[in-house]
Amino acid sequence: MKFFSRKPDPVPVNGSPVLEQESSNFPSPEIPEHIFTESVKNEGSLSDKRTTDLQDNINMLFTFLDKNLEVQGYDDAMINPDTVNLQENIAAIKSELLRTIRKVKTFYESFIREINFHIESRGRSGMVDTVEELKMKKQIAEDHIKKVIEIETDTKNNEGDSQGLILSYTRGFKNGLAAISHHNIIRKDF
Repeated sequence: MKFFSRKPDPVPVNGSPVLEQESSNFPSPEIPEHIFTESVKNEGSLSDKRTTDLQDNINMLFTFLDKNLEVQGYDDAMINPDTVNLQENIAAIKSELLRTIRKVKTFYESFIREINFHIESRGRSGMVDTVEELKMKKQIAEDHIKKVIEIETDTKNNEGDSQGLILSYTRGFKNGLAAISHHNIIRKDF
């Protein structure tokens, strides 16, 4: 048993033996952490990805619709006070809105497919309460997608919620045109 409890012999340094007393006075060398551990980059968890995906819901669309584009219209008029520029910028705003609508619709279509899968699989497992909660979530998602489709139709027909964007931009553009006229013509004395 003494074999296991025996202290190891000191390791010679530069060919000369180290006395036990001397070796205990030397500080142990610092070993950098990276030698023993591997750094792992946080790629984002599944819940982080889900949170990011949820930003594509109907709230993103309403945030877009709530924009006030009056300042942008005014600035655009100062740069290029042409009504063709006004019409092109309105078309660009509508195009961006329709892109946002497609993104939100895609989110809800995928979400509903995912919910359907969970309803079927949890139903086969006899998880009645979970299935009922999933059905409620599905109904909410279906209601949201109906509203998104309604906004899309109104946008294409130049009606409804999307008109606030167009009106605020147009008002700003016209104010810019008026400011140009006021500065260049009206303020001048003859």
